[in-house]
Amino acid sequence: MAAAFRNRLLAALCEEDREVMRPLVEFTPLSLRQSVEAAGKPITHAYFPESGCMSVMAQAPGHNRRIEVALIGYEGMSGLGLVLGDNRAVNEVGVRIAGGGWRVAAESIVEAMRESTTLYQHLLRYVHAFIAQASQTALSHGRAKLDERLARWLLMSHDRFQADRLNTTHDYVAETLGVRRAGITLALHALEAKGLIRSARNQITICDREGLCEHANGSYGVAEAVYARLFGGEIALSERGQQLKGEEGATARRDSLPS
Repeated sequence: MAAAFRNRLLAALCEEDREVMRPLVEFTPLSLRQSVEAAGKPITHAYFPESGCMSVMAQAPGHNRRIEVALIGYEGMSGLGLVLGDNRAVNEVGVRIAGGGWRVAAESIVEAMRESTTLYQHLLRYVHAFIAQASQTALSHGRAKLDERLARWLLMSHDRFQADRLNTTHDYVAETLGVRRAGITLALHALEAKGLIRSARNQITICDREGLCEHANGSYGVAEAVYARLFGGEIALSERGQQLKGEEGATARRDSLPS
């Protein structure tokens, strides 16, 4: 018997749209640092992660420094330009946490949206949720303190990573938030001193999620509430992640298609 979709966006499709998508999708591993989209280049596929996480990074031409503007996990998809009628990527999208997911060729998903208005509207609602996330990220970058921004980023990663232990480095977090490594080290120490996290070499463990939410000081939760309103479920995406803990085969190639 075919397995069900674990990507929340695909799982929420009506039966008719699942029938449209079924012959178009293929399961593929998502490798660490794999490039999914390159800024200014054609989008070849839309990806629907089931495990792992992708990072959307913005970078000004002629500058080396980048900053993360959004995360995509099992709640969403890449290739939003295709939904909006543009086949070229605006930002770089890369795999930050290895996993696996479904992919659809760009031409195929565009044609599927032409055939099904309900599919198009469904994916357009996700674009709205994605914009909410990106706008809250911009607000956080501009108004929140670094330790509050870090708390928000850890919560968003926790939502999508599906485990309490995040494998990452201070250097990567610094690049993601567009700050110096020394600043991240100090912010991590501040969160650790409050018992919210444990920080070790190449690893951060979430100890007190509720405390992190409070420490984020309003910078986390708005975009998550938008997603919950549009697609149902709790604000914290990680509740679904808790159900997936310990399940094997997250990155294995699957022979059967979802029902």
